[in-house]
Amino acid sequence: MTKAVAPQAKAPKWYSGDDVKPKAAPQKHNPTKLRSTITPGTILILLSGRFRGKRVVFLKQLPSGTLLVTGPYSVNGVPMRRVNQAYVIATSMSVDVSKVTIPAADDSYFTREEVATKTDEDQFFEQGAKSSTVSDKRKADQKTVDAGVLAAMTNPMLKAYLNAKFSLKKGDRPHEMIF
Repeated sequence: MTKAVAPQAKAPKWYSGDDVKPKAAPQKHNPTKLRSTITPGTILILLSGRFRGKRVVFLKQLPSGTLLVTGPYSVNGVPMRRVNQAYVIATSMSVDVSKVTIPAADDSYFTREEVATKTDEDQFFEQGAKSSTVSDKRKADQKTVDAGVLAAMTNPMLKAYLNAKFSLKKGDRPHEMIF
């Protein structure tokens, strides 16, 4: 009579296949390609965000791929902002911004200062709550950019065009519109 022999080790639940490919090295991301209709000075229509429907002037593309735009602030209240190009419509109108001094802005230029969290009960009930304010450097940069853009506007009706809000009404066909 033969004795039953217990297996030495338990069989694994998973077997690796021979056709499993090794993990690829992380790929280097290419910068976002700018649409051909968007060039420095092109007037864009914002489609989302706080300033949706406003017309803005495109200044340059940032290293992250976002667009640097301005209202100008003195015309329609839109400050220098970063905007994803997926949320804009390029128009055929443009302004010559070659002589405008654009600040060396990158994504760190637009980061907000971290506000310390309130841990103490006295700080929680403090009446003079601090609100986030724009730095003096950004205010000065905004004024210089606005002055340059306003000087580049030769058409007297361009200020009114930038100040007008874009909207669609019943019966409008945006796919047939020429901007």
